[in-house]
Amino acid sequence: MRIVLPLRQHVGAPCQSIVEAGDEVKRGQLIAKPTGLGANIHASVNGEVVEVTEQAIVIESKGEVIFDDYVRLTGEDHLELIAEAGIVGAGGAGFPAHVKFKANLEGGYVIANAAECEPLLKHNMKLLRDNPELVVRGIKYVMDITGASHGYIAIKPKHKEEMIALAKACKGYEGIELKYLPDMYPAGDERVIVREILGVELPLGALPSEAKAVISNVETLKNVTRAIEDKMPVINKDLTVTGRVNDEKVFMDIPLGTSIKGYIEESGGYLEPHGEIVAGGPFTGKHAEEDDPVVKTLGGIIVTMPFPQDARKFGFLECECGAQKDRLTQIAEGMGVKEIVGSVRCKRMEEIGDTGRFRCTLPGHCPGQAEKVLELKKMGAEAIIVGTCED
Repeated sequence: MRIVLPLRQHVGAPCQSIVEAGDEVKRGQLIAKPTGLGANIHASVNGEVVEVTEQAIVIESKGEVIFDDYVRLTGEDHLELIAEAGIVGAGGAGFPAHVKFKANLEGGYVIANAAECEPLLKHNMKLLRDNPELVVRGIKYVMDITGASHGYIAIKPKHKEEMIALAKACKGYEGIELKYLPDMYPAGDERVIVREILGVELPLGALPSEAKAVISNVETLKNVTRAIEDKMPVINKDLTVTGRVNDEKVFMDIPLGTSIKGYIEESGGYLEPHGEIVAGGPFTGKHAEEDDPVVKTLGGIIVTMPFPQDARKFGFLECECGAQKDRLTQIAEGMGVKEIVGSVRCKRMEEIGDTGRFRCTLPGHCPGQAEKVLELKKMGAEAIIVGTCED
């Protein structure tokens, strides 16, 4: 089995390989270090390094992957272990956890993001049903590191079974409790969580730290617990495979670097007809290929229906919480669209200063878009591909 471990699986610059082709490596062995903002990368299997490029380290695995057989971390300090383990935001953001947790939150909050906001994804809920204590202990570790007084688990009330499991796991942990999110998209957005849980409206571009909070996906917190208690680096990933496959499945603790194709095959293969593969969720996922590897930030593999073919003139309506121009262009190409007459942004998308970065002013509360539709019509659009997250 060939394992491909990209050198950039996080916010920041690519890591620098510390191994060469021909080296034998062990599962859990450090193989790449960050050159700036970033996170360590470890081998997810035992094997031989067969190629090192500017983009990735390729390993030919040897023998069966055994979960508990790995090179242990050596640190003792909890924040040091989190950094050594290479933990990043597993929900998709990919921000290095040791940087996020290096904060003084005295009197503040550690919030576990249990929204699993993107439709179709189910691996976070399986974690909360089967091993909620890993998440609760992760919250407590981060509270101790940051000095936070409160630990909240932000979850939608419709997840009753998961809520019961979490409530039992919270017993004996003072200051940790469940808090409820509205059943809407994007409830998992950090600014929405701060608004709904803490009652604080963060300005555009502001981080949760301005509300004395840090927010982490539940799988990230599981990785924190494993790094501290089991000295385990990030070498595994939880994953949902869904859509046009014969047997939708949730995979827990699969080795990083394995190919997307293998998990589609383990899910019974394609259900015909099928279209593209989307890596991530329906709203923010990107086009993927079968040979693409599982990385630290990947949560979903979705096989879609084939795109309808349409040769009309199209316009795009972009959304900061959903699809923006690059993704809408991918969709248009899949549809065989001949001409894109223009692209406009949702009226709630505003630029942060002069950075060229746009954020939604009120995520989760979408405005009407009549004037934007008329704007595209004036450009000559005969149809529109909409990236907005609500009507």
